[in-house]
Amino acid sequence: MAFNTGLSGLRAAAVDLDVTGNNIANASTVGFKGSRVQFGDLYASGFLSGGSNPIGDGVNVQDVKQSFGQGNISFTDNGLDMAISGDGFFILNSGGETRYSRAGQFTIDKDGFVVNSQSMRVQGYTADDDGNLSGIRGNLEIATDNLAPRRTTNLRSDLNLDSRQSVLESRVRDVVPLSYNDISGETFDVTYTDGTPAYSVDLSSLPTARAMADQIAGAPGLSASATTTARIQHPTTPAPAGSELNDAYISTAQAQVPSSFSFNLSVNNAPIPIDTSSVNSLVDLRDAINRSSDSAISATIDSTTGVLNVVHNQGENLQFSYGNGNPAQSIDPTTPVTVFGDVNAIGDRTILGLTSTGGTSNFVDSYGTSPIRITNEFNPQDQRTYNHATSTSVFDSLGNSHELTQFFVKEPAPGNGVGVSEWSVYLQIDGEMVAGTDITPYTARFDQDGVLQSINGDTSGEILITDWVPKDSQGLPNGADGPPAAGAPVVTPIPEPPTSSAFVLSLGETTQYGAAFGVDDQRQNGYTTGRLSGLDVSKQGVLFARYTNGQSKALGQVALASFNNTDGLSPVGDTSWVETFESGQPIIGQPDTGTLGGIKASSVEESNVDLSAELVNLIIAQRNYQANAKTIETSDAVTQTIINLR
Repeated sequence: MAFNTGLSGLRAAAVDLDVTGNNIANASTVGFKGSRVQFGDLYASGFLSGGSNPIGDGVNVQDVKQSFGQGNISFTDNGLDMAISGDGFFILNSGGETRYSRAGQFTIDKDGFVVNSQSMRVQGYTADDDGNLSGIRGNLEIATDNLAPRRTTNLRSDLNLDSRQSVLESRVRDVVPLSYNDISGETFDVTYTDGTPAYSVDLSSLPTARAMADQIAGAPGLSASATTTARIQHPTTPAPAGSELNDAYISTAQAQVPSSFSFNLSVNNAPIPIDTSSVNSLVDLRDAINRSSDSAISATIDSTTGVLNVVHNQGENLQFSYGNGNPAQSIDPTTPVTVFGDVNAIGDRTILGLTSTGGTSNFVDSYGTSPIRITNEFNPQDQRTYNHATSTSVFDSLGNSHELTQFFVKEPAPGNGVGVSEWSVYLQIDGEMVAGTDITPYTARFDQDGVLQSINGDTSGEILITDWVPKDSQGLPNGADGPPAAGAPVVTPIPEPPTSSAFVLSLGETTQYGAAFGVDDQRQNGYTTGRLSGLDVSKQGVLFARYTNGQSKALGQVALASFNNTDGLSPVGDTSWVETFESGQPIIGQPDTGTLGGIKASSVEESNVDLSAELVNLIIAQRNYQANAKTIETSDAVTQTIINLR
């Protein structure tokens, strides 16, 4: 029996040596899990009863168990190296057989699949062309072809418009010059858009155009001026329309006049001294008038018609007479010609309208039909005509980049200006106005809290650009998709796949606070073509491809598996295991979810073998082997002694 006991001990010690040696040999194997031997003693036993002999029959190797404890994680310079921090195994496809491993030293094969050094393909969750992960498991594949361009269909701008900015643009209505006689005696009321009380204007009993202009200018939102022009012409030339005289004897150009010639000029019947002693021609008379003491008086000659124009630039009444000794060609100084002035008026955008209160009013009629003139009108080339501007890139269907610029112009507040503000929005791509803003800008309205209420009445804050034609640097269409066909409906958001250059500008998060203009966020979903420049792996095992155009896209996600009984896995070499009946079926999921560990990129899990402990175990196994061999040797000596008995 001693021989059997010693032999069992030798066999057990040899297995222990083998296991310890295997652990030591794989001390540097990535993902290796060390093993330990489990021994059990042997005793003779019978059916339904214990053995009658209490002496054991040696030792038996019950099992060799692997320790699946976490190994140290070390960093590498390979972006596809992965280590599992926590529970779980990588799932590998080895020619149709599913294996499980903790060794995450992966590369890309010639077909673009993620594989280990034995060409086993890593399993994971696949992604579609837009980088959306699915729940379908398959071989992880890295697409190495170029990333196709994507046209811009949505641009979001989060801005703050400075509420402290002043209104730059002014819109006015120019009233055509109206003569004193046409509007004398009229009365009308002026009403306003901002809640200002109505203002009454009375042009009755006013002696001069200047007095009328002063009365009109007293109304808020109206400004006015007056001028008086006396037109004097030679009698041999047909008098032009508006001429006060057609029988005057004043020579044209440098023609001589008689020495008896005289000229009298008065302002509101107050004579203005004019020295005519040296006047020999129309030019001399013009110069004599311009030398008068009244700086409001000036004279010019119309070279085309030969008319002498005498102007009072403040609209006072002019009286003039002249003579040369011939009563047929003179105006009696005692009954001079009186000329009344013309009134010019300008109304600003605060005026709602004018209403006559005394019957027909030439002034009211003229105001209603007068054109609107914009002063300091928006000009994208002139920074003085807009308050704020910001630019970003948008892309056409060919991946060409174009510059979109948004201009913001503060407008006068509607109504009485309480609780509401308005800004005009102009849009330009590559220097050309789009979205119809070359004709009519969009109007962004904000409430009293600085929150955007609407754009052109649309509470979504969206602007749909449907008239953009992508062009090249020469200003010619570049072959990319253009605007939708005339009459074709365009909905938002732009459906996929897009078929035109139409895109949506969203300003829904734009604010108007009392702070400096700033761009809080600006993003659009288009990009140009790009080449694969690198790979990143997240903690959740998502493989992101980085491209030269600055884009990134999910290519897939590593799948991990865990088992209810990890010790039941069967090692099959290449640092991998297969499922067995004892291990149970795998529980597969995404990294860093449930009980599954997370992924550390550019890292590997080292062997969990403790080399120092294994060397000590090696000494112990050696001693055990020697001791069991000694048992056999002693048994042999005892047997030999018995044989030698005589």
